[in-house]
Amino acid sequence: MDRGTERGAPPSRGAGSGAADGLAATGRVPLAVVVVDRDGLVSHWSRGASRLFGAGKEEAIGRSAADLLPVSGALPDEPDTRSYAVHAAYDGLGPDLESSLDGRLSYPAAGRARLTAPGADRVDVLWWAYPLVGPGPERLLVLAADAAGLQREADPDDGGTAVERIAPAFALHTDFPGAEELARRLPEILPSMSVGESARIVAQVLELGYPVLEFSQNDRVPVTPDWGVPRRAERRARRERAARAAAAGLPLPQDEPEEGEDLEYVAVRERLEFLNEVSGKIGTSLDLSRTIVEVSRAVVPRFTDVAGTYLREQVVAGEGFPDGVPDTTTMWHRVALEHTDEPGRWDDVVPVGEAMPFPAHTPFFQCMTTGEPVLVPRISEQVGHAIASQFEKRDIRPLITGRSMLVVPLKARNVVLGFMILLRHPERVEFNDMDRVTGAELAARAGLVLDNARMYTFQESVAETLQDSMLPHIPARMAGCDIATRYLPGTLLGRVGGDWFDSVKLPGARTALVVGDVMGHGLNSAAMMGQLRTAVQTMAALDLPPAQLLRNLDDLAQRLGDTYLATCLYAVYDPIASELHIANAGHIPPVIVRAADGRSELLDLPTGAPIGVGGVPFEAVRVRVEPGDRLLMCTDGLVEVRGEDIGVGLATLTESAAHPAASMDDACDAIVRALNPRGGRKDDVALLMARLNGIGADDVAEWRIALDPAEAGRARAVVREQLHDWGLAKLADGAELMVSELVTNALRHSHSRPVELRLVREDTLLCEVDDDDHDLPNLLSAGPTDEQGRGLRVVSTLAREWGASRTKAGKTVWFEMTLPRR
Repeated sequence: MDRGTERGAPPSRGAGSGAADGLAATGRVPLAVVVVDRDGLVSHWSRGASRLFGAGKEEAIGRSAADLLPVSGALPDEPDTRSYAVHAAYDGLGPDLESSLDGRLSYPAAGRARLTAPGADRVDVLWWAYPLVGPGPERLLVLAADAAGLQREADPDDGGTAVERIAPAFALHTDFPGAEELARRLPEILPSMSVGESARIVAQVLELGYPVLEFSQNDRVPVTPDWGVPRRAERRARRERAARAAAAGLPLPQDEPEEGEDLEYVAVRERLEFLNEVSGKIGTSLDLSRTIVEVSRAVVPRFTDVAGTYLREQVVAGEGFPDGVPDTTTMWHRVALEHTDEPGRWDDVVPVGEAMPFPAHTPFFQCMTTGEPVLVPRISEQVGHAIASQFEKRDIRPLITGRSMLVVPLKARNVVLGFMILLRHPERVEFNDMDRVTGAELAARAGLVLDNARMYTFQESVAETLQDSMLPHIPARMAGCDIATRYLPGTLLGRVGGDWFDSVKLPGARTALVVGDVMGHGLNSAAMMGQLRTAVQTMAALDLPPAQLLRNLDDLAQRLGDTYLATCLYAVYDPIASELHIANAGHIPPVIVRAADGRSELLDLPTGAPIGVGGVPFEAVRVRVEPGDRLLMCTDGLVEVRGEDIGVGLATLTESAAHPAASMDDACDAIVRALNPRGGRKDDVALLMARLNGIGADDVAEWRIALDPAEAGRARAVVREQLHDWGLAKLADGAELMVSELVTNALRHSHSRPVELRLVREDTLLCEVDDDDHDLPNLLSAGPTDEQGRGLRVVSTLAREWGASRTKAGKTVWFEMTLPRR
């Protein structure tokens, strides 16, 4: 073989390729077929092998393959004959025929050799060898052709010079149309195999590369068997010759198969063609519902007239189920029903979607408990009555009585997932044992396809559940700002990733806004993301400054391990001071859109190192904002495209963020469309947009309360007065009571600094009480005679929401009340 030829290269025709053209015109080569078992003994010996090697089938079966195919020496004038062996994975030297036969072959190989044939000269043989893998005893498939015969057939006028370069090789099935021909004809010369074994061998041949003949670097011709089941005209002629021989008292012509053997070959071929056709129709999608429909429709009407598919309840629900065989309590869902009867005849009696158990006396129970097909040649009235007895108030006997029935299990990994009920019309030929084998093979293929779809559906559900549990459901409104978010998985098969966003309520009506990205994809990145997100929420609740928070997060990542890195952008928005306090850990910068003139810009921030690098300082900056400004934070999956400068994506992000939109959601959608017009991005995307509305001075009231128990009364008075000024007199009684409890507790536990009281009127009424004590309060169970412990109980009962958090100076205890409708 020309060493410059690549396996799978497309054929080309040129001058001097007459031999190749002559061979391609027929497309078939006489092939000898030999199958060797795991002990090195011949288990199949075709008539072509008898012709080529001079030994009959009876003489060959059970003998050592190495003895039957002795290599007698290298070809004359071709010292490099062994170089014709072809490795399936790379262009290298494979074993010769001897080493292929003695069990050392683990990949497909081909070559050319001289073999000693009994009573004849040495035979110039081209050979291909395939290692077989599977449950059967077969270990090796050897295909062989007479090289001398090919020379004469290819170009009788050439004198052998043009085709002396002929060499065996392999090609992928996509390279030549000969693959389909090989798949159709090879099983015809394996009649001693079962349907399943023949299909398995053909599938492996096509996967490893089907045989081709190579004449030069540019000329390659597919090889397919030249014999098998005779065509109808040939079979008719053979029968006529056999009849004439019998009438004359002569023996049957040599090598003429008897008619029964012919019919058997035809039946095997038809079954294989049907199974191959069905295999091509099912499994085109990993969607479980679609796969179920494909499986049912593939067998109607060619194999059966009615096909009902039942699956375990847990399979339909995408859940696991107990080990062991099903029993009479197992619920089975009818998930599909295909038939050739008049429309609607089955719909009311056996509707799709119904779930039911099956009694032990039915053929269905026998099938699902044994995992083997059950054949009922004809459903008698007695059997029909037994089956119909489980259908309450519905008589299905007219639909099934007199029909032939075959029940086949849908199994995968030795577990019964369901079964199919196949029925033929009474006027159609009954199911037989060959149909039982075909149905079992069909069900085995369908079971694997269904199980793959089931596992994909289950894994997709797990991924979505995991991602939904990790991504927060952020409220659309926080104190002084509106928020909109988007999360887009990078690929359909990878719905779990390391991108996240979050918002955390902070004391002083402030809000923490977070976007982060764990490098990598999949469950490991999602798990790391979940740990980091929880840590950020915890540290944000401690009111740590942005730079300190990132420093602590980096330390945590170091303790978790050095496998992952993450980027993070952490911003604290103060709507009263109209200020952003931001720190960056290796993340892309945020975009700010100014409400005054619609101008958008990337904020110039110290970049910082990613979380997990360790030992790197972080810096925070303060950015002045105005009411109506918008802050846009996202992960790099939105702006980064492989092979393109990230600056292009950032420029598009900045430009698209400035476009006006009817709502925050519309603005997010517009940005995603601008950055991902065809949905082709491979990375996850997290996007958070906040409209910074601010809180005006008229909506904030603050007081300093001296450390005097009598000051609790003043606190109640100023709160009542302020609420009347704001037109919130309906809230005064409850607010006054709760403020009294919080201020009294603060005065009792403060050390030296005055207590601070703040009211903020926004979407809710927020009340905050600050003191310099770091111990957070707890709800207590106060008894009838206890003088303390009821204050927070009162707050918990009357407030819409309440909480406490530590601050740098001490702690803040707060509550919210719902504003009355105007």
